[in-house]
Amino acid sequence: MELHKILSVLEEMAPLSYAEDFDNVGLLVGNPSDTITGVLVCHDALENVIDEAIEKKCNLVVCFHPILFSGIKKITGKNYVERAILKAIKNDIAIYAVHTALDNHKKGVNKIFCDALGLTNTKILVPKANYIKKLVTYTISENAEKLRNALFDAGAGKIGNYEDCSFNSKGIGTYLGNEESNPEIGERFEFVENEEIKIEVTFEKHLESKILKTLFKNHVYEEIAYEIYSLDNLHQNIGLGMVGEFDTALTETDFLKFVKEKMQCGGIRHSAFTGKTVKKVAVLGGSGSFAIKQAIASGADAFLTADLKYHQFYEAEGKLLLADIGHFESERFTKNYIVDYLKEKITNFAIILSEVNTNPVQYF
Repeated sequence: MELHKILSVLEEMAPLSYAEDFDNVGLLVGNPSDTITGVLVCHDALENVIDEAIEKKCNLVVCFHPILFSGIKKITGKNYVERAILKAIKNDIAIYAVHTALDNHKKGVNKIFCDALGLTNTKILVPKANYIKKLVTYTISENAEKLRNALFDAGAGKIGNYEDCSFNSKGIGTYLGNEESNPEIGERFEFVENEEIKIEVTFEKHLESKILKTLFKNHVYEEIAYEIYSLDNLHQNIGLGMVGEFDTALTETDFLKFVKEKMQCGGIRHSAFTGKTVKKVAVLGGSGSFAIKQAIASGADAFLTADLKYHQFYEAEGKLLLADIGHFESERFTKNYIVDYLKEKITNFAIILSEVNTNPVQYF
């Protein structure tokens, strides 16, 4: 299978447009026209993982964390990043990273985290901002239904748990065409007043090109009047972290024991006990200290994340139990999800789960 076909599957699983601006996701090494014979899925594409890919005859490594995160000017093998990249290039191995593209997906990292703990009634903890746009256009009533349905088919009009959402209003449009015009209604040099339908639909920003192509293809006017706005609305189905609930509340001690067992933690650092039971839990895989306030605002009894600093434990302020379970541990089942997804979508060659433990943190 050519690599570009696998890239399409990976982008269905974790759309690159979902990724945070600071991130470096997608194809990091390789040519989309390369032929792929096997895929190795890992957490971190380190040099020993590339060795594993060579041994298992996999020429595509799909990793969670991008091995290339910030720009490099030289590749001389002086550090672990450069050594991994050099070995991949020398052995014609492509590398693809998903990271925050999957973090922000409603079925991604944090849903996997919630499922591992058995949490239900889940919803996004930090909904994504600056991701929703709005199209406003104008057409005649005879064209309105066809145009509106085409925009829906292209992905417009989805709001939360609803689809085919739009607002339509009637008004009077005016125009006067010059000598080069070819108006749908009226003649050149004729001032036309005509009843029109104003159609308003929202869409996710990565669909803008598709939405505009659909608009131009399905509109009857020679010159199409339209407006696109960026909205401040938060996207409730895309974002970082998640909140869910246990069927039965646990004591704080039992809760931490349960988390340690389920997430296979070497240890858990936590804030002072609140004295309350734990039923509603916020989670954020990886470094999640920025979301402590959102976790408190969600009404969670506990917040599980990683990479917390000393003073950040104070931010719990007795309102919830704040627990750092380890960066790797909070994301540990992500690679299993990727393997299962790819095996379901691609059935004609090997999709292999890496056996290398790339967690750099050890416990004594």
